[in-house]
Amino acid sequence: MAIDVRSLTDTWQIGSVEIPSRIVLAPMAGVSVQAFRRQGRRFGAGLVCSEMVSACGLGHQNERTMNYLRISGDEKPLAVQIFGSDPALMADAARMCVEAGADLIDINMGCPVRKVTKTGAGATLISDGAERGARVVAAVAEAVDVPVTVKMRRGELNESRDFTIAGPRFVEAGAQALTLHPRSAKQMYTGHADHALTAELVELVSVPVIASGDITSRERAHAVLETTGCAAIMIGRGAQGNPWLLASMAGDIDVQPSNDEVVAELVRFIRETVRELGDHRSTHFLRKFHGWYLKRGTFQRTLRQELSTLETTAAVEEALFRAAPGARALVAAMEAEIAALGSGADDTELDLPISLYGGG
Repeated sequence: MAIDVRSLTDTWQIGSVEIPSRIVLAPMAGVSVQAFRRQGRRFGAGLVCSEMVSACGLGHQNERTMNYLRISGDEKPLAVQIFGSDPALMADAARMCVEAGADLIDINMGCPVRKVTKTGAGATLISDGAERGARVVAAVAEAVDVPVTVKMRRGELNESRDFTIAGPRFVEAGAQALTLHPRSAKQMYTGHADHALTAELVELVSVPVIASGDITSRERAHAVLETTGCAAIMIGRGAQGNPWLLASMAGDIDVQPSNDEVVAELVRFIRETVRELGDHRSTHFLRKFHGWYLKRGTFQRTLRQELSTLETTAAVEEALFRAAPGARALVAAMEAEIAALGSGADDTELDLPISLYGGG
């Protein structure tokens, strides 16, 4: 179903859920914690997604649960992405997510990581006529009263066209939107995303299609919208440490943050992550984010190395403030604004393990 999108800030719908912009923040393992999702909404994403969560882990109350995923009012609408291959387990997992406040359930059929595919989940579900994948979609759609979506790849192998069979089957089974990452599972993240395939899928199905893969600029986002007829675009790695990409798309203007603004946003992200994960775990978890953020400014090359040696987030903050003294006042203003709006008293806990695996 081709859509004539005039602006990335147009509202649209997946089933009964209204989404305030055509920008979707991708589910990414080890990245899409609540602080990341809330930041995405602040900077213009209309829909944000949890990282993928194991249906099996939910069913067995996995002892390795790393943290509780919390859902806050300021990150809605939110899709919780689940993965697995057993229809009954997936249905039970979807019910748990909805009870906790998920607005949509997204089923992962794109993950190429061996730990996932060897269990029959992820990208394997679109192979062999998508029979197993269709059974999973039907079970989940029947189990919940919120829209069910599927994120998938073109197929497992290079040159695969499995998506042309899988997409219509999933819609027939109850999916109300599809996301296509037009690489094969074998490619992982190499090569390029062939959005000519996205345009094909748009013509094959009667539900919104979200384009994912290699959309790293405002110009590219508009080009994909115009050439594919997709309903929305999904931003993944391009938004890591760069929420200003979302802002540039939402505002249709170039956004170039100063060093002070980069550090202020990073410090805010650090503090929100600490509130979610605790200081000890956050110190290690955040190290990859430091480099992503620092690429946005003009910082000394030694700063990232220094940050990697620090043992507490407080020490990281002080080092950042030394590098960008003006950021301290910006952070104080941010904290005052947060206090005025409230601390998120409507947060609810979703008893889900944050995934150890990769995304699709």
